[in-house]
Amino acid sequence: MQFGQIVIGPPGSGKTTYCNSMKEFMEHLGRKVAVINIDPANDVLSYSPEVNISHLIELEDVMSNVHLGPNGALMYCMEYLEKNVDWLLKELSRFKDSYVLMDCPGQVELYTHHRSIQNIVKKLQEADLQLAAVHLVDSHYCSDPGKFIAVALTSLSTMLWMELPHVNVLSKVDIIEQYGRLHYNIDFYTDVMDLKFLVDQLTDDPFMAKFKKLNLALTGIIEDYSLVSFFPLNIQEKKSMLNVLSAVDKANGYIFGQNEERNIFSLLSVAMKANLDSYEEGEVEDMSD
Repeated sequence: MQFGQIVIGPPGSGKTTYCNSMKEFMEHLGRKVAVINIDPANDVLSYSPEVNISHLIELEDVMSNVHLGPNGALMYCMEYLEKNVDWLLKELSRFKDSYVLMDCPGQVELYTHHRSIQNIVKKLQEADLQLAAVHLVDSHYCSDPGKFIAVALTSLSTMLWMELPHVNVLSKVDIIEQYGRLHYNIDFYTDVMDLKFLVDQLTDDPFMAKFKKLNLALTGIIEDYSLVSFFPLNIQEKKSMLNVLSAVDKANGYIFGQNEERNIFSLLSVAMKANLDSYEEGEVEDMSD
């Protein structure tokens, strides 16, 4: 049995940086990690992928030969990967002893109503790859009540569509207040409770005031499902990285493995008492490159 993460989220949320940093973090904990890039639009990688979709299909070739725009070409690439999923499975078979980090495209529609990623994931699960979805959201949305409600609703839609154990992450929390003052403390946004208070903030805008009933209905949907919550992530803080990794390990079942390195208590002990204390400051800074 193999374990991994499928890293999703809108453009600019930090998926590639997350994959690079999490790989380095887990390698310091003694895990063997393979990063898989299935984003054909991602041509600036901060890591060396063990598997790269560009070896199967390239976005620019699709745009020039099929005469599609960037979004249409990306959809074409995902559909092509779905039809050629055996190529991906064959590539992954070379890393059976590795923990998988899958860096995915940023187009939101791929995780809300398009089926290619969903079908690819099902094929991976059939091949005994235990996955959890890690959904990254840029924390600067917290400074805008309307955008945060939209992000929470999108996260809920993604969770229902992907049908995977799911961990939502607020990325870049170390620079969250550079984008504006938060109306509430960070726990309000990570717990996603009492969203009606954000609706009250929206009514200060005369244009948005007339949509108060609609916004209350939307926040009610989010709260009624009681599924959406976020883990704050600062990739420069070891404790923050460990909190996210621990949540993902529980979600994909890694902690229930029989090997000693998959025991959560052993992991926490090693991480907090040994490996994490032995990090050099420069190593942590390198994670954010």
